[in-house]
Amino acid sequence: RLTIFALGIMPYISSSIILQLMTIVSPTLARLKKEGEQGQKKITQYTRYGTVVLSLVQGSGIAVGLEAMKSPSGGLIVPEPGWSFRMMTVLTLTAGTCFLMWLGEQITERGIGNGISLIIFSGIVAGTPAAIFQSLDLMGTGELSVLVMLFLLVMMIVVIGIIVFTEGGQRRIPIQYAKRVVGRKMMGGQATHLPLKVNTSGVIPPIFASSIIMFPATIAQFISHPWMQSVSAMLTPGTIVYSMIFVGAIFFFCYFYTAVIFNPVDVADNLKKQ
Repeated sequence: RLTIFALGIMPYISSSIILQLMTIVSPTLARLKKEGEQGQKKITQYTRYGTVVLSLVQGSGIAVGLEAMKSPSGGLIVPEPGWSFRMMTVLTLTAGTCFLMWLGEQITERGIGNGISLIIFSGIVAGTPAAIFQSLDLMGTGELSVLVMLFLLVMMIVVIGIIVFTEGGQRRIPIQYAKRVVGRKMMGGQATHLPLKVNTSGVIPPIFASSIIMFPATIAQFISHPWMQSVSAMLTPGTIVYSMIFVGAIFFFCYFYTAVIFNPVDVADNLKKQ
């Protein structure tokens, strides 16, 4: 099964994260970030360009991978492999990602929330009925007992509760504004707080970690060297090496991305200007 939306919205998310990380090392992007709405529009445009580039690279990997796949009878699943098939596949997959990117932006501007998040959520929800029916079939055949099913259901509810509790947790730092005289009136003197979320980075670290780990597998589609193929096999989801690198990358990007989006110097400057 392969659709024109096979790449999903991941190239856009990866491009967005890369642009945010580059604002640290690139003075030009750092200045754009501080220019307000106009600077944000330029960064958004660069994000779109990056999305197209990543889609072309990942689409090329999928096209080469499809040409190498064989049917159960031993023949190739692509009857006429070559550059024409690769170009058509890459353009189709890139167009699908660009459409999802445009749709997400339209939902954000005119819809009911963050369009990209809603697209990701819809993809997860779409696979839920099939997973439920598959579990029921396993229970019917006896491969999955009722006790195990109940245990999994309870664990799912507990995990969701922990996630909701953690996402809502924050530390509130009290802030007291000094009083000042404006004309003949005494202004200021208000007390408020600065909320610091427990999970400041959100879901960005696992998304970026998975994107980084998938990169060697994409490169391996173009390089038939045995060493590259073995690296790609070790980074297959479910292996011990993949799990260890994935967990380590999540910790790294959690600290790194938090430092990117929460800069104490910028926060202090903004408080002084208020």
